[in-house]
Amino acid sequence: MLSGRADCVAKRWVLCLVAFSFTSALAAVGQNAAASSGSWSGVIVSSACNADEAFNESPECGKSVPGAKLSLYDDTTRVMYGLEPQDSVKAHLGEAVTVRGRLDGDSIHVASIDSMSIGLGVGEKAPAFSLRDQFGRVQTLETLKGTSGTVLLFFRSADW
Repeated sequence: MLSGRADCVAKRWVLCLVAFSFTSALAAVGQNAAASSGSWSGVIVSSACNADEAFNESPECGKSVPGAKLSLYDDTTRVMYGLEPQDSVKAHLGEAVTVRGRLDGDSIHVASIDSMSIGLGVGEKAPAFSLRDQFGRVQTLETLKGTSGTVLLFFRSADW
């Protein structure tokens, strides 16, 4: 009787192991599929530049270099992505863009590319807002307005 129970426990154990493996494989496939397509933002640069040069905004990165391909430099992650097809990105060299497509290794197969606009255009009015300052006081555009106008700078990140 003991060997029958041991056999039953072993069968259950194997069944649980198979179910776990199957579930893990499905989860991994789902994660890979989700991670492979999406959108990435950055600057179109020459692949003749490395990530450090692109981060430091070297003027050479915005120049067309014979034999070099164009890449997307993401300054948030400091990663350079190859771009295919090159024809779809040629006109955007040096521009900040959002690229949508499929990631394959370290290269993006471009489905679409859009120029990014950062900040307000000349003459545009700032939207109404309210924020707490470093002292906990609520500030609005009106409370910050000076006699000659207002300049707001939102500093996203720093490399210390």
